[in-house]
Amino acid sequence: MTIERDIVLVDELCSQSAENALVEFKHNNFKPEMVGKLCSAMSNAARIAQKDFAYVLWGVDDETQQVIGTTFEPNKQTVGNQVFEFWLSSRLNPSIAFEFRVVEHPKGKVVLLEIPAATSAPVSYDNIPYVRIGSATPKLLDYPDRFQKLIDNIKPFTWEKAIAKSFISADDVLELLDYPKYFKLTQQRLPENKKGILEGLEADLLITKDVGEHWNITNLGAILFANDLQQFDAALARKGVRFIAYDGNNKAAIVTHRQDGRKGYAIGFEGLVEYLNNLLPQNEHIGAVFREQQKLYPEIAIRELIANALIHQDMTVRGAGPQVELFSDRLEITNPGTPLVHTDRMIDQPPRSRNDVLASLMRRMGLCEEQGSGLDKVIISAELFQLPAPKFQAEENSMQATLYAPRSFANMSIDERIRACYQHAVIKYLSGERMKNASLCERFGIDPQKSPAQATKVINAALDANLIKPAEQDRPRAGYAPWWT
Repeated sequence: MTIERDIVLVDELCSQSAENALVEFKHNNFKPEMVGKLCSAMSNAARIAQKDFAYVLWGVDDETQQVIGTTFEPNKQTVGNQVFEFWLSSRLNPSIAFEFRVVEHPKGKVVLLEIPAATSAPVSYDNIPYVRIGSATPKLLDYPDRFQKLIDNIKPFTWEKAIAKSFISADDVLELLDYPKYFKLTQQRLPENKKGILEGLEADLLITKDVGEHWNITNLGAILFANDLQQFDAALARKGVRFIAYDGNNKAAIVTHRQDGRKGYAIGFEGLVEYLNNLLPQNEHIGAVFREQQKLYPEIAIRELIANALIHQDMTVRGAGPQVELFSDRLEITNPGTPLVHTDRMIDQPPRSRNDVLASLMRRMGLCEEQGSGLDKVIISAELFQLPAPKFQAEENSMQATLYAPRSFANMSIDERIRACYQHAVIKYLSGERMKNASLCERFGIDPQKSPAQATKVINAALDANLIKPAEQDRPRAGYAPWWT
């Protein structure tokens, strides 16, 4: 926090007519138990009021709200043989990141205690949760209506709402974010004045109001619409999409193209997909009548897998971001974070996203498919292009999706054939149909009149792997369904 911002914050808090649930004024009065109760009460009250912070200020007269200075020095306080702040932290549960800051205000020294709102559970002091009602600090459980509202308002920490850059002017907001792109992608008319632009960005949580007519840019606003992610801190800048193309099928091959993304996802998404498509060689696809020249990988599959990597990544993994790697025989798309859905069930189960606000806005802007339909289209397009089955693989702290270049059935491994069979059974099931020998022959490009036994072998292998099962036990010819049906 800057000195200037803290002075403006103190002035804004002092401009209120009296103490309230989120602001407490004191001169020099300090009692450890009193501060502990205030931290519990005001943290809970802030969440009830849907505010991020509450504040206690030493050095302000509680009747006139005038800065009068204080002799209180929090870093010199002890309780028994413990440093006060450590003592306080050990008595608050769950722990909150409270902060004491000394503000050298022009009218005198002020000590500012910033108390963050409860996020995962009511905050207790010595195992008792308190709440703030006006300037009183009663026990929370004595007020069941407020307790219920607190529970209703408590939500886990969301990365999107955290602040990427604080206390900046309106002009800085408009310089750092590509606001015309926001209005274009959300199909809104660009407002004619600065006030309307800021209101639009604020409505979608891209910015929030700070003190003294200043603004904050949220992580959501930065990661989607930053003109240059390098203008933000290093942790956010590393979330840019990295693209690498190799002249071979492994990372030891020569790197032919490399781009480290610096634009926000919404600004750079279309450019990345187009750039990648332009690097892809042509593939001859045999249609019902004609041979057609098409790109090596279907664009819908590329778009959806990249969008999934952006949406479902774990933003809290520091030093890592989405990566797209193009090899001679495959395209790998990796994002940080272990997936929240088992890889075998990603096709049929609704996705679980760590970044719901980001996902919702990207879908609204048309940058990815509607929820639950994206991976279906990836599998269907791979089948249409008669590509090997895409692979979804969870690593220790990352998720990787792989599209493979065209390969004949004869050149596919047993595992690839089984994976394709399982995915085909899922797609058929989701379409209200059943996989049969004939449909699997079509998926692999096998002539059902000449070589149906090849598909039968794959089906038997998938049965042995417990990935599929007969749709009807007493009717073997009725087809097959995924194991989980």
